[in-house]
Amino acid sequence: MGSEGNDEGGEIRLDARNAEERRTLVWVLVINLVQALTVGAVGFVADSTGLMGAALDNLADAGVYAISLYAVGRTVVAKARVARLSGVFLIMLGLGLLGEVIRRFIAGAEPVGIAMIITAIANAATNLVCLRLLRSHREQGVHLKASWIFTTNDMLANAGIVLSGVAVMFFQSPLPDLLIGLAVAGIVLKGGWEILEEARDARRAPTPVSASREP
Repeated sequence: MGSEGNDEGGEIRLDARNAEERRTLVWVLVINLVQALTVGAVGFVADSTGLMGAALDNLADAGVYAISLYAVGRTVVAKARVARLSGVFLIMLGLGLLGEVIRRFIAGAEPVGIAMIITAIANAATNLVCLRLLRSHREQGVHLKASWIFTTNDMLANAGIVLSGVAVMFFQSPLPDLLIGLAVAGIVLKGGWEILEEARDARRAPTPVSASREP
């Protein structure tokens, strides 16, 4: 208990690595905000549940990166708290997307397949940029590992949206779009749960101070 209290009261260490983490998080934050606005606009016009889900996912990612900026240079306990908040946020997003899929299934939709394909490919390309930026940092704290999980989930979602767009065009049915909306919701919920587990494990792991006190 004492070591955890010391961790919580520790000062923020603004070394070179923390400055690099901050720059990386600012870049991925800006990229995800642009993605959310662009994909959301196309999804609204194209009446695509899959694209709207991807836009909400990008918006949630941007929020998490903003929260993660707070955690840079802070203690393991603080980072775990940020990661736990990120996981809860992602789970809430997944539940909201699930509700939107059900609403569109009842109300009906006419998604535009080619818009889904082009937008998802462009979104995946920008996600690759984010992955390259995050790759060297993902083991430097549970908050950054959470960011890595978010972006890999986005890649899976975009791949599914491309396939869904092809199916919408081939079958002339909105059902594939609704199914990928369900899949994206599932990916989001799974990612949120993984982040909660990472945060729990990080809090349970012994800190360097407590480990050094062991005989």
